[in-house]
Amino acid sequence: MATEIRVPALGESVAEATVARWLKAVGEPVARDEIICELETDKVALELPAPVAGTIEAIDAGEGDTVEAGAILGRIAEGAGAAVAPPPSTPAPAPTPAAPAPAPVDSAPAKLDVPLSPAVQRLVEENGLDPTSIPGTGKDGRILKGDVLAHLEQGSAAVALAPAAEAAATVVGADVGERERRVPMTRLRRRIAERLKEAQNTAAILTTFNEADIGAIMALRAEHRDVFEKKHGVRLGFMSFFVKACIVALKEIPEVNAEIEGDDLVYKNYYDIGVAVGTPHGLVVPVVRNADGLGFAEIEKTIGDLGLRARDGKLGLDEMTGGTFTVTNGGVYGSLLSTPILNPPQSAILGMHKIQERPMVVNGNVEVRPMMYLALSYDHRVIDGREAVTFLVRIKECLENPQRMLLDL
Repeated sequence: MATEIRVPALGESVAEATVARWLKAVGEPVARDEIICELETDKVALELPAPVAGTIEAIDAGEGDTVEAGAILGRIAEGAGAAVAPPPSTPAPAPTPAAPAPAPVDSAPAKLDVPLSPAVQRLVEENGLDPTSIPGTGKDGRILKGDVLAHLEQGSAAVALAPAAEAAATVVGADVGERERRVPMTRLRRRIAERLKEAQNTAAILTTFNEADIGAIMALRAEHRDVFEKKHGVRLGFMSFFVKACIVALKEIPEVNAEIEGDDLVYKNYYDIGVAVGTPHGLVVPVVRNADGLGFAEIEKTIGDLGLRARDGKLGLDEMTGGTFTVTNGGVYGSLLSTPILNPPQSAILGMHKIQERPMVVNGNVEVRPMMYLALSYDHRVIDGREAVTFLVRIKECLENPQRMLLDL
């Protein structure tokens, strides 16, 4: 008896997906709930588990094919899922006394005992690496993303240290490698490009800037970090302070939490804050739901969980839709200043940047302070300059005096 492998429901406003990769081939055994296929939609990458245990009987949709929700991807022959045993090979003749038996030669690379995560698999494929040559530091020898990056850095260092004379000794006609590589854009990358261009084409985007002294937050974190982590089981980061500051400002300036729908302005009285996360397959924005009702620890836990699953490609579609405002942190990559682009249909986005020590005048004296540039990009069709500047100043005030947020002042 064969069980069909079907495309699951893809979520609201998502009609089709692309078969990104099959993890199993025809004839291979699978266990129930084992990941057998990866799909890519406009918004997220999906891992498809096997509905039953058995053996892959057929694959109807190959890699790169476009499929709709409910479409048949393949079939699984139910059963124990044991692999078909190869036919017995004819024993090799014994070596003659005059010649020793040849040493066995590995004709194929060793197989990994632990499967690669989707993020690691993509990184390995994009860089043409042999995963068996990468030492894994994860549980049971699992290869982590950091292991692949470290392997790439070691390879770059080895190339940089090669003697110049050896590098110059190029044999005429030798294969010097491809000068360029053409690969099709993933559905997610295409969708990102479409949405960003849509934002530029439809919204009247302006950006206003300010700067904030992060010293008070750094002192507060240093004082309570250990106790906070011991009690809540999560580190006290910067993002929870920024989310809280945004909520305070959004409540005071409701236009920033509004969006255009047809000829109407829709004002949101709830605060679902999107947090931009860079992943190996593109930028995604998971949403912290009802963030105004969460404490600092709950916000940190939620962001940590969403970020981890975003990098592993395990976010659900419902976790990336419906946000009312977005925060993006280019500072983690070293950005000192930028102009973030809107995440439609939202009307504003806050850009965080690198904390940089700079000389500042404080009460008539020059002091070195940890400063961060803040950037608010907004849709001028919805938000006037006065509201935008006031909103950003309010965030600055909350960050420089975080006790105000705790006391609701």
